[in-house]
Amino acid sequence: MPQQPYDTPVPSGGAKPFRVALPESLLADLRERLDRTCWPDEIPGSGWSYGTSLSYARELATYWKDEYDWRAQEAKLNAFEHYSAHLKGIDLHFIHERGDGDDSVPILLLHSWPSSVWEFHKIIHLLTDAGERGGFSVVAPSLPGYGFSFRPFQDRFGLVDCADALSELMTGALGYEEYVIAAGDREDLLVPGRLRRGWGGPRDLHALLVVEELPRTETGIPAVARARGAWGGGRCNGPGSRG
Repeated sequence: MPQQPYDTPVPSGGAKPFRVALPESLLADLRERLDRTCWPDEIPGSGWSYGTSLSYARELATYWKDEYDWRAQEAKLNAFEHYSAHLKGIDLHFIHERGDGDDSVPILLLHSWPSSVWEFHKIIHLLTDAGERGGFSVVAPSLPGYGFSFRPFQDRFGLVDCADALSELMTGALGYEEYVIAAGDREDLLVPGRLRRGWGGPRDLHALLVVEELPRTETGIPAVARARGAWGGGRCNGPGSRG
């Protein structure tokens, strides 16, 4: 996805300011492709019985082409402080909003799969507000392979590599000795095992899904995870991953 970062580097850690600014040619190309959609046939009266309703899909495409205002969403994203840091061979994008308090706690927010940092746009400033508890300094990265942390033909990361990159971001690029983590969905898999192996920095974790050590099969894949289709080292990569 095209990106237009600022040229002025952040004084420490090697990160550079970043601005979300997609070229108009990209948006025009999207509208043109939506306009040229070849719609399939539909069994009369089937509605949602065999998948997405054709009339609903047409309505959605029309909304994207004629009504959706990307520039308005872009402005909402750019209300936050964005940065990019070259870590483990890729340019990792992240939002970094400092807490209002003198002793704010760094918190790493990990978005779901598949998703983006947009998940957090309504809560970031709620977290940074000092209040009585001192607030949080929020770090919300685009996971490797997603959104602004992806370029065609870049290296693909498994869960361990992804976790290591995030650790390097927090402790190396940003210099936080300790921080807390909030994660949901598949991204919870990035954390517990790394904590047990002494992954430096995290002191607390809020998770919606926790996977403990599970009995391994002869292939080395946890039996329960394999049965649920939840295990795939490439899934952290998003576009282009094999899953």
